[in-house]
Amino acid sequence: MKNTLSTILRGGACAAAILAMSSCAAVSVAEPATGATAAPEAESQAPAGAVVWDLTDLYETPAAWEAAYANAQTAIAALDENKGTLGQSAEQMAAVYRQTSDTAKEVVRLYTYASLSHDEDQRDAGAQERFGKARQLYQALGEATSWMSPEVLSIGEEKVMAFLAEEPALADFRFGIEDTLRQAPHTLDAQGEALMAQAGLALSQPNQIYSLFANASIPWPSVTLSDGTEARLNQAGYSRWRGTANREDRKTVFDTFWGAWGQYENGMGATLNAQVQSAIFRARARNFDSVLQRNMFDDALPPEIYTQLVTQVNDALPVFHRYLELRGRMLGIDDLRYYDIYPPIIEADTGVFDIERSKAITLEALKPFGDEYIELLEEGLGEDWMHSHPQEGKESGAYMSGSAYDVHPYLLLNHNDDYNSLSTFAHEWGHAVHTMLAKSEQPFDTAGYSTFIAEMASTINEILLEEYMIANAKTKEEKLYYLGYALESLRGTFYRQTMFGEFELAIHEAAERGEPLTGAKLTEIYAGLLRKYHGEEQGVMTIDDPYTIEWAYIPHFYYEFYVYQYATSVSGAAWFSEQFLAGDDEVRENFINVLKAGGSAHPHDILLNEAGLDMTQPDAYEAVVRRMNDIMDRMEALLDEE
Repeated sequence: MKNTLSTILRGGACAAAILAMSSCAAVSVAEPATGATAAPEAESQAPAGAVVWDLTDLYETPAAWEAAYANAQTAIAALDENKGTLGQSAEQMAAVYRQTSDTAKEVVRLYTYASLSHDEDQRDAGAQERFGKARQLYQALGEATSWMSPEVLSIGEEKVMAFLAEEPALADFRFGIEDTLRQAPHTLDAQGEALMAQAGLALSQPNQIYSLFANASIPWPSVTLSDGTEARLNQAGYSRWRGTANREDRKTVFDTFWGAWGQYENGMGATLNAQVQSAIFRARARNFDSVLQRNMFDDALPPEIYTQLVTQVNDALPVFHRYLELRGRMLGIDDLRYYDIYPPIIEADTGVFDIERSKAITLEALKPFGDEYIELLEEGLGEDWMHSHPQEGKESGAYMSGSAYDVHPYLLLNHNDDYNSLSTFAHEWGHAVHTMLAKSEQPFDTAGYSTFIAEMASTINEILLEEYMIANAKTKEEKLYYLGYALESLRGTFYRQTMFGEFELAIHEAAERGEPLTGAKLTEIYAGLLRKYHGEEQGVMTIDDPYTIEWAYIPHFYYEFYVYQYATSVSGAAWFSEQFLAGDDEVRENFINVLKAGGSAHPHDILLNEAGLDMTQPDAYEAVVRRMNDIMDRMEALLDEE
């Protein structure tokens, strides 16, 4: 959730990124851990017990949204009148930034309403129209403010810094203005920035094309399972049935689902190539050597973070292979295949994790955070801030949208009343409380935080939940189940997301070298990484060719170097949780202060200054490897018991 004014003022590229992020939402892509309990198919109406969000807290009616939209158009048009005035005085600079901030805050609110109502049912024509208008409004805001950064730079750093020292009303904008000065080598003149802003909407289209195909256009097949069940393998159906206990059924699900995607290899290849080319255009237009460099620079992240992550994960692949071998042992399978990655490694009667039980357990599991955190969580859980269950036309996955500053966070879930749904529930509420803490301490202009920290705030909740469930398990089988889930969670966040990050880097570097990115080429690159990570050469797991189309299914490849931050985040979360679960209250308070800092500084600086965590160093990643080995030690000890 990043909606700082400085981000908006960077124009087209950043506006496009915000548009692609589903209302600046923090989206969970961590893999479901164990396949868990079969869930009901999506319904056209919400099932009994579901929570449906109340969007009237944003706007009372669509008509009220339309009226606010018209007012925002007028406000955006008025911003152009400020051109050439920023250098007149510190007071004038503050007035212009305040006017721009107030306008941006309303535009974000309008976009939030439009995106949420659209994601509730993507088939709704009215919602589609509002969503398109909101995207155009964001585009207009980018164009109307594209002159500001070049003008600040033309004033000169010395005068700008004098203005900041002189005018208290500029305090809310200090970080953004200083960041504009930092961006000088990559900021174009006013004409260039205007052109980039105009290009923003067009450059964001590949993500929309992917979403429409994946959620509304591909004719998903159905299969008959061994027990006679007719399973429709759309996105939700695949997630439901890929972890089924019957191995032949799993193979059927994989063969059918990936076979359907395989028919679109060429088209999805062209779509992802368009995304990559737009990223390269933005990077080169702003004088960066690469797309990776631009993405790391935006948040002032040291490049060593990316290279250190990849190095540490590759060095730790034997630990991942140890887990896969343990999985094979527990499933009684000698020749592990990719379709064996999702079923629970042990069955246990965990009961139904409906919304009410999920609320109660999450509150208990997160008590180590302390009273302030729990009070905010209780407040949110007591309100209609979620859209909790699957239904036809609804956006898949889960996210938290907290960008509308004067309104509480909203959460989109697809709760299936299983343990994986509980874990996702705790994850997304981590984002929500992070948002509430940041807003409690920060103005709109610095409340939006980086993904780099956002995913620590959610992933640490998963770790606390896992340890709570393990500690409170009533049987050996149940304890093994939750330990196995914790292992699979680490697979999904530490290993899988880093693999995704390597894939992103490989395809961008290939395109930057001038190599064409066809669907077949993307499959070839992805297949190599999939086999390396899963130890095919070492005889650990076999990856069948049809499944290497999986890259086409991953939505986050359209968010541009986003997913690697899940891996850095689980590493940071393990680093924090290891210490305060051991009773270190100071580390716990440091972590809360990190969340309250929002976007008031660059994310790596926040982690260093507030908590002493340096993500450029190997020890930042060692805690998650220790956790994985510790979990396997605990499991093997239980398995060896008489």
